[in-house]
Amino acid sequence: MTRTTLQALIAAALLPTLAACGGHGGDDDARVEMHTLRITVANLTANQPLSPVLVSLHRSGAPWTAGMPASSGLERLAEGGDGTALAAELAAQGGIVDATGSAPVGPGAGDSFELSYPAAEDAQLSLATMLVNTNDAFSGLSALPVGAMAAGDRQQFVLAAWDAGTEANSEAAGTIPGPADGGTGFDPQRDDPLDAVRLHAGVVSRDDGLADSTLGSKFRFDNPVLRVTVERVR
Repeated sequence: MTRTTLQALIAAALLPTLAACGGHGGDDDARVEMHTLRITVANLTANQPLSPVLVSLHRSGAPWTAGMPASSGLERLAEGGDGTALAAELAAQGGIVDATGSAPVGPGAGDSFELSYPAAEDAQLSLATMLVNTNDAFSGLSALPVGAMAAGDRQQFVLAAWDAGTEANSEAAGTIPGPADGGTGFDPQRDDPLDAVRLHAGVVSRDDGLADSTLGSKFRFDNPVLRVTVERVR
């Protein structure tokens, strides 16, 4: 038997095996189950615009815990409305996919997102947005389990405002980043003596006795401030 004939026989024998291996990999890829969540957000306040909303699917971690100090990422969002650092923190703790709204959400307005991801039983949804006519008020969801939701399942939440505990609620001119003042947003110096995430006590305003406040009573808000609907659409 010639060398050429032997090589041809070996190649012919291996061909079905190689084809089977290639087909098996393709089947695995085709079997990856994708889920899609639709998240809809509504601003329930009368005069508090919300910063562009951050939504994140991740497998571990949480953007905040009541009674504990805020992370630097949450501080940046709650003081200045920028969710970039918070998204990076969640991504580093088992991130799956995230998205951020393209614009602020005005009073009475809303925004929506669709997140598609490989099925994961341990998937958690977090959402965060700042009430921008405040020092460091924010609202959202912290590590909501969504991995077991079936197609067609729907959950709705009405949510209160949280205080990040990173900036004193002075309401002073120059400290409010929203349109009511146009002041400074994030400041790395923390001057809230409690330094812990907690429910927000609300805006006081100069009309109600806080003499140095740059905010009028129209910027006060009652809870809840946010409505969030989570649906698994696929």
